[in-house]
Amino acid sequence: MPPSAAGPPFDAAAANRLRRALGMAPGHVAYGIQAGYGLHHVTPDTVTAWERGLAVPSPAELTALAGALWCAPAELLGAPVTLREHRLARGLATEDVAREAGVEHQEYLRAEESGNWRGTERQSAALAHVLDLGVREFATATGLDERLAELLRAAVAERWQSYVRPVAKLLPLERERIADVLGELHGEYQASMVATLSWGGGDEDRGAAGRDFLDGILDRFWARAGG
Repeated sequence: MPPSAAGPPFDAAAANRLRRALGMAPGHVAYGIQAGYGLHHVTPDTVTAWERGLAVPSPAELTALAGALWCAPAELLGAPVTLREHRLARGLATEDVAREAGVEHQEYLRAEESGNWRGTERQSAALAHVLDLGVREFATATGLDERLAELLRAAVAERWQSYVRPVAKLLPLERERIADVLGELHGEYQASMVATLSWGGGDEDRGAAGRDFLDGILDRFWARAGG
């Protein structure tokens, strides 16, 4: 599989480092994959290509490579971002994740393929648990960043209390914590607008200050809510 193809964020340097630490040649790794996992198409040249970043192992090949190197699949991956990448990093099957999250298997598969999760609050909490996701990781992996940013921008500019429930429906985060953070952000945003006027800034300056604040709203939210 070429590096540009869809696949896990494979860490070629880690694969090379782990193999060398075991004192194995690419041929030893290829033999282990063939004998232990039946992937007879994997040759020493295949292993070398993976380590040089010229090719990326498929999910099945990644699992086999981890087994041959006596490591967890996560040790061969870069930082996972998508639902699929987080699942692969933990060596879980889609059926297992769907069952633990309390959704139909096909529904979970659609979430992985589209990058959009539409589970309930309870299902979201279960999904975050089974994939061991922090709240910020969850939001990014499930395609919620854009929607979350929209809600946060509206919350700081309007009556923030009205947005506690919508944000809570998106994130596996306690409502009390969300309320605290939205209140803080609203106060900070309003204060920045007042401060711009107090030092004689015009509408242009006020607009620039507001845009800067809103452009960084996700980082501001997570800095207070915790990732």
